[in-house]
Amino acid sequence: MRSFFTFLVFLIVCNSKLFSQNFYDINTIQRIEISFLQSNWDYILDTAKQGSDSYTMSKWVKINGIKFDSAGVKYKGNSSYNPANLKNPFHIELDHFKSQNYLGYKDIKLSNGYNEPSFVREVLLYNTFQNYSEGSKANFAQVIVNGVYFGVYTNVEAVTKDFLLSRFYSDNHTFVFGDLGGCDLRYKGSDTTLYYTPYTMKSNYGWTNLMRFCDTLKNNVSGLENSLDVDRTLWLHAYNNAFVTLDSYLGNGKHNYYIYQDHNKRFNPIIWDLNGGIGIFNKADSGPPYSITQMENMTPVLHINDTMWPLVKNVLAVPMFKRMYIAHFKTIVDENLASGSYSVFAQTLHNIVDTAVLSDPYKFGTYAQFQNNLTSTVVLGPKTVPGIFPFMNNRRTYLYSTPEFSQVAPTISAVAASSLNPMINSTVFVTATVGNATAVYIGKRNSVMERFKRTLMFDDGAHGDGASGDGVYGIDVAVSSPQVQYYIYADNASAGFFSPQRAEHEYHVINASGVPAPGQITINEFLTLNTTDAVNEFGNHEDWIELYNTTSTPLSLSGFYLTDDFTNKLKFAFSPSTTIPANGFLKVWADAVTTPSINIHANFKLSENGEKIMLSSSSGLIIDSLTFGNQTANVSTGRCPDGTGAFVIQNQTSFGLLNCGVDVKKVDPNEVRFDVYPNPSSDVLNVYFKSASLNSKKLEVFDITGRKLLTSEFISNTKISTSTLENGTYLVNVMEAGKLMSTRKFVIIH
Repeated sequence: MRSFFTFLVFLIVCNSKLFSQNFYDINTIQRIEISFLQSNWDYILDTAKQGSDSYTMSKWVKINGIKFDSAGVKYKGNSSYNPANLKNPFHIELDHFKSQNYLGYKDIKLSNGYNEPSFVREVLLYNTFQNYSEGSKANFAQVIVNGVYFGVYTNVEAVTKDFLLSRFYSDNHTFVFGDLGGCDLRYKGSDTTLYYTPYTMKSNYGWTNLMRFCDTLKNNVSGLENSLDVDRTLWLHAYNNAFVTLDSYLGNGKHNYYIYQDHNKRFNPIIWDLNGGIGIFNKADSGPPYSITQMENMTPVLHINDTMWPLVKNVLAVPMFKRMYIAHFKTIVDENLASGSYSVFAQTLHNIVDTAVLSDPYKFGTYAQFQNNLTSTVVLGPKTVPGIFPFMNNRRTYLYSTPEFSQVAPTISAVAASSLNPMINSTVFVTATVGNATAVYIGKRNSVMERFKRTLMFDDGAHGDGASGDGVYGIDVAVSSPQVQYYIYADNASAGFFSPQRAEHEYHVINASGVPAPGQITINEFLTLNTTDAVNEFGNHEDWIELYNTTSTPLSLSGFYLTDDFTNKLKFAFSPSTTIPANGFLKVWADAVTTPSINIHANFKLSENGEKIMLSSSSGLIIDSLTFGNQTANVSTGRCPDGTGAFVIQNQTSFGLLNCGVDVKKVDPNEVRFDVYPNPSSDVLNVYFKSASLNSKKLEVFDITGRKLLTSEFISNTKISTSTLENGTYLVNVMEAGKLMSTRKFVIIH
C-alpha cells in the first residue's frame, strides 16, 4: 500500500509540474471567469483604480474550471487602462484575501490588447525573449465576467517572489519596479529619499542598495560587473532595440522593468510590459514620435551618448561590453529576423487565437484588422500600427547595413574538453579553434548559484592547445563540482563572438565522474515533529533527514543541494568537503541552525503537516525527491530496504542505521516473532511464525536491490522455494497496514 502511495505521489508531483507549465502553454487558451456580487463591479474597479488602487473582493474566480472564493481583483495598466474602455486589463491576486493558489501561481496579469490588432505581439515577444535571458511566460486567455465574455487577453506570468526564486534562487533581496516614467537609474546623490520617486520598492528594504548601484553606474564603471549582471543587461537592451520595444527603459519613459539584486549582490534587469513592441509605442526620446520608417531604421546603439540613459550609455562606454552587446544583437537578428522564425511563430499564434478573437466583442480593432495586421499597416483611430512582417523585414535589412553589424567578428569552432567525463577534483584542458581574434576568454562557473567569471585563454603551446600560434586556444579548468559550465568569448578591436552564441544564458558543460547520479544517493529516512528522538549536538530534539549511498564507492556531495521547496532547488548547499561513505549514511539536521558545527545543519525545518524534500546538483539535476503528507510525532518514514525500497512507517527510528536490517530492533518482539531456516539456504527457506496475532499481516521478500519478489498472506508455517534465486542476500519483511513490523535477513548459497 505504501509503495502504491509513493507511486501516486510521484504521479501527482509530475502532473502538477505539467499543469503549471500548461498554464502558460502557448497552444492552450486559458479560461478565466470572474464573478462579482455587485452588478456595478466596473464602476467599483474604476473608482479603486483612480483612488487607492486597492483590490475588490470577488465572489469567486475560476481558472480552467477550478473555483477560488474571494480572490482580489483590480484593473491594472497605464496607457492600456481607461475608464471609458469596455475592455480593461486585470490583475487578479488569488491570495489577497485568503491563502490559495492555482498550481503554485497566485498573481495573474491579463493584458487587454490595447492598440494591438494582431493580438500576437506580447505572447511572441515574451516567449522569444526566454531564449536569451530570464523572463515571464505568456499565452492567451478568454475572460468572462459575471457571465459576459469580455474577449481575448494576454496571460503574462507575474514577476513575484516565486518568479525570483525560480530564476535567481532567492527572493529576499532588493527588488525594485521601474513602473513610472523617469526610472532612469541616474545617480541623484547619497540621500536615499531622492529615489523614492518614481521607483516602487517591492522588497522590505533596499533604497540604500539602489542608491549605491546608481552611484556605481555613474562613478565606478570599471567595477560594474560586481554590481550588475552585465550580460543580462546587454541581452535586454539588444532585444528591446531589435524588436523596437520603446515602452521600456530604452524609450522616452525609461520604465517598465524590474531589477532584482541576487545573492551575488548583482542587480538583474527583468523585462516587462511588452504590449507596445514591434512599433506600437513610438516615443524614443523627448522629441516627436517616430514614424514607422524611423522605427524601422532605429540605430542599434540608441542612447549610447545620452546621459539620461546611464544603463545604456555607461555600460556601452566599456568597449568590450559594446562588442558583446552587438554580438548578442546580431544573434537575435540572425535567429529571428534573418531566419524568418519570428514570422512562423507569429503566424502560429495568430492561428491559435483566431476563433477566440472573432467572437471577442470588445476588441480594439475589427476582425479584418486582426487578420491583416501581420502583413499590413492598420489604423486604429489616431494610432497607426505597422504590419509585423513588413516592419520587421525592413528592420532586418536596415540593421545588416549598419556599421555595427558590418564589422568582421572572430570565429570560434571545435570547442572541447580534454575529457568528456573527468573525475571530480581533477583538471582538464578546454580548447577552441579561434580566428580573427586578438583575445580569447573563457567564462566559467561551478553552479547556477555562481556568476560566470572570465579568464584569458592561451595559444602558447602550454595549455593543452597544441602548438604555439596555431589558432587553437586552451586553458586548464579545475573540475571541482559535478558540472562545470562555461562559454568562450573571442574579441578583436571591432567585434566579438560567443560560443555558444546565446551565452551566458546557454553554455557548454563538463560533467564530472565520481559524483552521484539519480539512484546512487537517495533520501532514505526522515523525521518531523521530533520531541523524544535523537538530539543534535546542542541538546535539542530537531527534525532530521537521512541520506543513503547505494553504491560501493564513497561519493562527494560538493555542488549538491537539499531543499524543502521544489521552486528553490538550491536552498541548502553541502560544503565542498562533504562525502557520503560507500553503502553508508549521511545525517542532516533539518533545524535551521546556522551556528558553525562539525555536523550538517540544513537551513530549513520540515513540516509535520506534509511538504517536500529534494536532493539536486548545481546543474539542476534532481538526484532524489519525495512529497509526504501528515506525519506522526516521533515516528519516522524510511525506505525498506535501505536506499532502494518503498517508503514505510518506521515503528522505531534508525537515524544513521539500517532501516530494516537484522541489527536494528525496530519492533516489539511480542508483536510479530518469526524465524527463517535453514540460513544460509539452497533450495527451500522455511518461515516459522511464533506470534499468535497474524491477522491483517503480509509477508514480503526483497532482494538487496529493493526488487520485491514475493507477497504472501501469513500462515503459521510457510515454505519459500529458493532454487531459482541467485546466490546473495535477501530480506523477509512482515508488514501490517503499510508498516514494517519485523524483518529477517537470509542468504542463498547453491
